[in-house]
Amino acid sequence: MSFDTLIIGGGVAGMQCALVLGSAQNKEYSKGKKVGIILHQRSSHLQNALFNNVLGLAPGTLGKDILIDGKEQLKTQYPAISQLENEKVIAVLDDKEDIYKVITNKNEYFSKNVVIALNYSKPFEIAGLEQYVEPHMRANAMKDRIQLRNFNHLIKKGLYVCGTLAGWRSQFAIAAGSGASVATDILTEWNDNIPTKVHDKIVTK
Repeated sequence: MSFDTLIIGGGVAGMQCALVLGSAQNKEYSKGKKVGIILHQRSSHLQNALFNNVLGLAPGTLGKDILIDGKEQLKTQYPAISQLENEKVIAVLDDKEDIYKVITNKNEYFSKNVVIALNYSKPFEIAGLEQYVEPHMRANAMKDRIQLRNFNHLIKKGLYVCGTLAGWRSQFAIAAGSGASVATDILTEWNDNIPTKVHDKIVTK
């Protein structure tokens, strides 16, 4: 199965990236683009999170509920995005020019863009990415967190990282913003490198 963009990780950053890409589905530059998300959620830090300080989330919102509701929001609003569940990514490899091969424990996928949206905990066991692993620049050194070497989320052409694994602090709003930022970078690429973002607006007569 081939994609234009394949997101690895179903936490805050990954799902926010998918939602922004999905929201551009009716734009001319986005038509025909195929997007998928491999929903790694078992090790998500949302599993035991409680939110009282996030704008737009009711105080007391549980992270485990966001994981469920996020998938439903994505499915309802943007059903064209493929949700791939119960698969573990084993490798992300250069396949041929401008294409990556993503190997899971069940399937192989090919994509022009790959977004790594996993958390910053060890061990990190995805073959093909080991050379980019380095100590996290913003986390408490005692916690021994990691990030993937990047510049403004870009590891190299077509390969992105977002959220805590991109070197950001572990805050919901920061992770979501990081995922959205990567999505708008990809949309900009699709739009002939014209700076691009997507807003929904209330239409008044």
